[in-house]
Amino acid sequence: MKKRKLGNSGLEVSALGFGCMGLNHAYGQGLSREAGVTLLRQAVDRGVTFFDTAEVYGPFRNEEVVGEALQPVRDRVVIATKFGFNFVDGKQSGVNSRPENIRRVAEASLKRLKVDSIDLLYQHRVDPHVPIEDVAGTVKELIAAGKVRHFGLSEAGAQTVRRAHAVQPVTALQNEYSLWTRDVETDGVLAACAELGIGLVAFSPLGRGFLTGAMTKDTQIADGDFRKALPRFTPAAMDKNQALVDLLKRIANTHQATPAQIALAWLLEQKPWIVPIPGTTKLHRLEENLGAANLTLTAVDLTALQRAAAEIPVEGDRYPESLQKMVGL
Repeated sequence: MKKRKLGNSGLEVSALGFGCMGLNHAYGQGLSREAGVTLLRQAVDRGVTFFDTAEVYGPFRNEEVVGEALQPVRDRVVIATKFGFNFVDGKQSGVNSRPENIRRVAEASLKRLKVDSIDLLYQHRVDPHVPIEDVAGTVKELIAAGKVRHFGLSEAGAQTVRRAHAVQPVTALQNEYSLWTRDVETDGVLAACAELGIGLVAFSPLGRGFLTGAMTKDTQIADGDFRKALPRFTPAAMDKNQALVDLLKRIANTHQATPAQIALAWLLEQKPWIVPIPGTTKLHRLEENLGAANLTLTAVDLTALQRAAAEIPVEGDRYPESLQKMVGL
């Protein structure tokens, strides 16, 4: 597996990471604990060194699976997790990045992950009630105490990133980025990363599964699957967005590859400090995704993708309005 460095931080990770959320959160019926542990260890065996989880996934159970799976190979992997939410009766209830909560979450995550230090700790969503300088300062204290190694932000706006970076250098910004979600190219986030030497960790690089070609307007999304509430996953939206999948299929056919591999390879070509973190619950999908790291797109391919994708309007917002309000702050 090829390696990449997240910006100027020196933090080196596999060119493709593993987004662990879907193991048991958001997409309906997940894997058993045992199956999740097995899959993560299979990922390590295939060269993946970067694993992404969060307190809210489960909640809590995802970190426990990651901790159990990676404890035997702790010296070979980089583990990222996140803070930033309130919980009431075991369910997420609003944001909370007050310093005392950050410290509490860090201690709990250390135990669940079975580690002495969290490699990369993100603020999951910006808390409008807590100055970002206070958030960055609290993580800076955790870094000084040896409990955290690197600081990250998720779905933060460019100005928030700059303010946080002035207090504690931001190693990575985790935002959604794919051929059908390209906000970072126009909202100043990508430019800020380039200027400040911050790596970009691209979550949902396969459009929550849609860009793999495995879904159509006739796909029945199960109850309990997060995508059922997303505007882009209505039958009408998926029908219109199929044009983007068809484009990926055409390029894939010329490389004896899959649409997913083309979508990931396109992301890897954008910047050397971008690291996609596709997730999966299936070994054959994991192996398919990892194949993208060895796929080289030609200048002709990239030009064709850029031109064609620009001409295909994406139907539907990323999130319903309530969730959309939480990004880009």
